[in-house]
Amino acid sequence: MANSKEASARLKINKLLEQAGWRFFDNEKGQANIQLELNVKISQKDIDGFGNNFERTKNGFIDFLLLDDKGFPFVILEAKKEDKNPLDGKEQARRYAQNINARFVILSNGNLHYFWDLERGDPDIITEFPTQESLIHRLGFTPNNKRLADEEVNIDYIALTQNTHFKDDPQYKNKQTRSKYLWEQGLRILRPYQLKSIQALQKSAEQGNDRFLFEMATGTGKTLTSAAVIKLFLRTGNAKRVLFLVDRLELEDQAYKNFVEYLENDYRTVIYKQNRDDWKKAEIVVSTVQSLSAQDKYKKLFSPTDFDLLIADESHRAIGGNSRAVFEYFIGYKLGLTATPKNYLKNIDPHKLSSKDPRAWERRQMLDTYTTFGCKDGEPTFRYSLLDGVKDGFLINPTVVDARTDITAELLSEKGYAVMVEKEEGGEEEESFYQKDFEKKFFSEQTNQVFCQTFLENAQKDPISGEIGKSIIFCVSQKHASKITQMLNKIASQLWPLKYNSDFAVQITSNIADSQQFTLNFANNNLNGHTRFLDSYQSSKTRVCVTVGMMTTGYDCQDILNLALMRPVFSPTDFIQIKGRGTRKYSFEYTDEYGDKHRHEKVSFKFFDFFANCEYFEEKFDYDEILKLPQLKKRIGGDDRLPVNIDEFEVFDPDKVKELKEHVIGIEGMKVDRKLFEKAKQELQEDTEIKTAIDNEQWEKAIKIVRDKYEDKPKLYLNLDKIRKSENLDRRITWREVLERVFGFIDRFKDKNELLEEECEKFISIYKPENKYIIPIKNYLKAYVTDERLRDIINKKHYADLNVYAGFGMAEFKALNGYRDTIPEYVKDYVTINQFMR
Repeated sequence: MANSKEASARLKINKLLEQAGWRFFDNEKGQANIQLELNVKISQKDIDGFGNNFERTKNGFIDFLLLDDKGFPFVILEAKKEDKNPLDGKEQARRYAQNINARFVILSNGNLHYFWDLERGDPDIITEFPTQESLIHRLGFTPNNKRLADEEVNIDYIALTQNTHFKDDPQYKNKQTRSKYLWEQGLRILRPYQLKSIQALQKSAEQGNDRFLFEMATGTGKTLTSAAVIKLFLRTGNAKRVLFLVDRLELEDQAYKNFVEYLENDYRTVIYKQNRDDWKKAEIVVSTVQSLSAQDKYKKLFSPTDFDLLIADESHRAIGGNSRAVFEYFIGYKLGLTATPKNYLKNIDPHKLSSKDPRAWERRQMLDTYTTFGCKDGEPTFRYSLLDGVKDGFLINPTVVDARTDITAELLSEKGYAVMVEKEEGGEEEESFYQKDFEKKFFSEQTNQVFCQTFLENAQKDPISGEIGKSIIFCVSQKHASKITQMLNKIASQLWPLKYNSDFAVQITSNIADSQQFTLNFANNNLNGHTRFLDSYQSSKTRVCVTVGMMTTGYDCQDILNLALMRPVFSPTDFIQIKGRGTRKYSFEYTDEYGDKHRHEKVSFKFFDFFANCEYFEEKFDYDEILKLPQLKKRIGGDDRLPVNIDEFEVFDPDKVKELKEHVIGIEGMKVDRKLFEKAKQELQEDTEIKTAIDNEQWEKAIKIVRDKYEDKPKLYLNLDKIRKSENLDRRITWREVLERVFGFIDRFKDKNELLEEECEKFISIYKPENKYIIPIKNYLKAYVTDERLRDIINKKHYADLNVYAGFGMAEFKALNGYRDTIPEYVKDYVTINQFMR
């Protein structure tokens, strides 16, 4: 048994080494760089250093010695049996490494692996072995927390990178022209709280920490702060390469442009997907976490030691769920940025939250974020709240407009909005609808009309032109956004003839072509040109962007004067992010035809709330403005309830089978099935509409095009089940996987067991269990995902049934200890069980 466990561990380690590009034999890629069981002489002093548990011999054997590109000793790999803790070989491996002057150590039992940089501290859990190339890169990385802490960081830390000699300029020396000079030159001076955040990180690093969390309100300049952190790490030699993770495509481009503006003179920044071949030449790499996590591409693209500092923007999103596996994959310093405070959920009793309550998921996400960054006590490394920003004069609080209508008020009530619905068999029955049903099951054009009229009649005006201030409206769905956009444009054409020509409101959702560019143009004040209210005033002709969720996290448009929630919001994070779009300060400036300059400071913005979202989240806003809503028209016949469209059921006339024939298909299947994927691949690759969407990472749009044009349509009659069968898969697949395969993002579909192993690896990388729990965790997670009966037993807490259940016994369950509840929670939140079915 012992030998079999040792052999099994060796086989797994061999495979991991080969996957990371290490070579047991010479081949076309180069000479062998793995030596097995190398005899190493150990001095008596070294032997004594091991203590009584080490064999008292002057010779020892290195299990695996990995060589560098010149053939010199580079990495000690100490292998243990599967039932042994890899850390048991830690000190032994250290002595071997010191004797042959190797800096790096890998400890593995085939299931659990640690990477140890002897110059950095403690071993870190890894799920893949590092490549030779990434470790050679790391040789120039000499972390030193004291050097990090001692670096002098002042308010001009970024400005000096932008222009080393800016202080010599006469305009800077003159205090009266200094502010104007800095603004015109684009030189960034750190605000006092930004400087304090850097100092808090330095102090934490000095105490030996390598994970940090900044909780900073929207609009407080987290990207500029990140730039200062990046410079700090690169300048002090505590990093050679930095990975900056964002959770949205528009934020990727925004972060890239900011880092170029702040740091270009000293460091190169690239967006990974645009520089796949030469990203290693850059010090700063920006990527969306989604592009790395899809099909676990991060494992294929990068080695665990490729980045020395990772920064997760909006960390509660960027490392939420399976994305956290991406974050934990890399070894190095880690910094999280979040605008959502953990204590935002302070009034929520976790014991009263149901599994379907979005706040329950949100709460776990927030707690996970703080735990991930070593803030188990709930205190971030640095905190700067919205209230702090308002108090210090950097941010603005909203004027909340409680604008619930008669109908939304009823939708929000416990009884809901009741209507009489005709039954198919005759007669009527009462059906109730609630806020979650709005624009999903429940439709009311009159209510949408009231929303639009109320908004336009009460929106805050641009202080220069007097027209409706720039605004963002958040809707339930893309269809709802389309309705609201049309209504607003129709009303605008009546109120301001010939001023907008249907450009007053623009729908910005993922199904709209160039929607990403629209968001940038709106922020740059040139969406559909400039305003026609005032010549030469550089403000966007389009006044309102109507979206669902594209313009929430991190979208920077400082001159927003109105926000409107024409939808219920159930996520505290989403609510804070949406509200944060308006909190930034701004100066409206205009020079008239006579050369006179006009300047107005943004001192407030309006937050229209049609669904009592503020009340739902128990925020302490002053409802300064209660509006008198337009009178709702009564329905003909005196019924004061508005007409409601209920989902209709499609009825088909009776039909019959004209002719019945049976033909048994052999094991080889039908030729059309065997050739299906090849035909589909060629057809889809030639579809320019799909290719364009994928090139722009608009996967939802690409999937919609495929389904609309090809799913069960003549010629291919394409569907997922046919593709699964043609590929002989033992699980279900998704359209996203099909497109990734068609366009070369993956070379094959993974089978069920491969996906299960990946989920286990993700769980292990996130929760870092002790070795004794590895096998029980894997068995439990796989069984819980694939065995419906076991899920039922666990979910209903009928644990006694495990005594007589063959699929997963009580002994295995007891061996899980604290992971009994953690794994089901993890699976419910982050694992799509459906993909493991046939």
